[in-house]
Amino acid sequence: MNNKEVGFSELLGKTIVDISGLEEEGLEVVFTCSDGKKYKMSHYQDCCENVWIEDIAGNVSDLVGYPITMAEEESNSENPPLNKYDESFTWTYYKLATIKGYVTIRWYGESNGYYSESVDFEEIL
Repeated sequence: MNNKEVGFSELLGKTIVDISGLEEEGLEVVFTCSDGKKYKMSHYQDCCENVWIEDIAGNVSDLVGYPITMAEEESNSENPPLNKYDESFTWTYYKLATIKGYVTIRWYGESNGYYSESVDFEEIL
């Protein structure tokens, strides 16, 4: 099954009816929307990197059943690393909101600097 990479803002205005896999230290999240579309947030493992959900701020249930009013992605390598020995690292924040609440999913990626530390967001086809 081929998936199509899309921007995280694709969720804006959609109503999520189910979220699966969303847990700390998780590796994949699937969002199912009321229009029948599904989206997957994950990292395709290559060799010498690790990428995972480090933290979830907010109540995830606030995202279900209400239109998404904010869907933003922000990355940086300026915040301190989780481990002082990480050669290269990236924090990626996914911010979602509805009229009911606000959730930030914080991903952390670390590598030797030669591999991707990014998170992929795709429509599941």
